[in-house]
Amino acid sequence: MSELTLFLIRLAYLAILWIFVISAISVIRSDMFGARAPETVRGSTPAQPRRARSARRRGAPTHVLVVEGVNQGVRAELDQAPLLIGRGPDAAIRLDDDYASTRHARIVEADDQWCIEDLGSTNGTYVGGSRITQPTTITVGTPVRIGKTVLELRK
Repeated sequence: MSELTLFLIRLAYLAILWIFVISAISVIRSDMFGARAPETVRGSTPAQPRRARSARRRGAPTHVLVVEGVNQGVRAELDQAPLLIGRGPDAAIRLDDDYASTRHARIVEADDQWCIEDLGSTNGTYVGGSRITQPTTITVGTPVRIGKTVLELRK
């Protein structure tokens, strides 16, 4: 093998190694600090006025409950929406799940419906068994899986 070929193989190996190191650091950074939220998510749009709890329609969900996983039984009231879900200290539903990101997902109200959106998590958010890539409407009893944790809207 010629000197040039050997040099090019070494250079390619070094480049692939650095790409791997940089991608590993990127994944660790996003898991520790959360993914960057687009400007519209950060609050540049004006907040809609919240309705009083008594003004909610009858039969509408009132809380989110963890039904499976380490945090089984933890609940968060929907009148505190938007609800952040993840491992971070600012999460309304704090998960002790190795497969959940620091800022994994959030539940918001839109047009009298409840939606869940994945916040760029590594392992994804699943609604009824399907991975979601955009805000998705959820109803009472629909299972939402984040890692090994399953949540549901309840009345």
